Amino acid sequence: MDVRVADHQVETSESIKEHAVSRIEELTEKYYSRAVGANVTFGKGPHEHFVCDIVAPVGQGVVLKASHRAPTAQAAFESAADKIETQLRRYSRRLKQRKPSPEPMPDLEANASYRVFAAAEEQDDAPDNPTIVAEAKVDIPKAAVADAVMMMDLRNTTALMFRNTKTGELNMVYRREDGNIGWVEPQ
Repeated sequence: MDVRVADHQVETSESIKEHAVSRIEELTEKYYSRAVGANVTFGKGPHEHFVCDIVAPVGQGVVLKASHRAPTAQAAFESAADKIETQLRRYSRRLKQRKPSPEPMPDLEANASYRVFAAAEEQDDAPDNPTIVAEAKVDIPKAAVADAVMMMDLRNTTALMFRNTKTGELNMVYRREDGNIGWVEPQ
């Protein structure tokens, strides 16, 4: 497994980097041996904290993501790795049962781009209008509703648009403020 550890505007020790590689490799051996790589990024957070982001594409359109902020790089990594472990433990059986997708995986780096669609005009009396930004172009996965909820949790996002395998229509699942899952289906 290829585990890449990087620093972003912060210096971390070689021992933390080596620990990150060994912990991620242990997790994948234990729960999901098909994973091919992971990126662990240490960065600077607010109030002199460290931020650790872990992104691990595990195939078939499923990406594990976790992030945590803590006073030390070690604590930030451990908490983010614990989140990845929880995700893998919860969904390992379903991930192993997933059949490979016949479509090739998209080149995520080529599709990732930021575009400003509408900038708020700077006026003293203008209301607060947030800028609309498209964060990334991604393929919309084909999935059952339960699998879409799993992908949303593994990607650590609040919403996921998908093509329902049962109906062929675009659907969306999202995490509600009360913690439950909402499902949007067209009529």
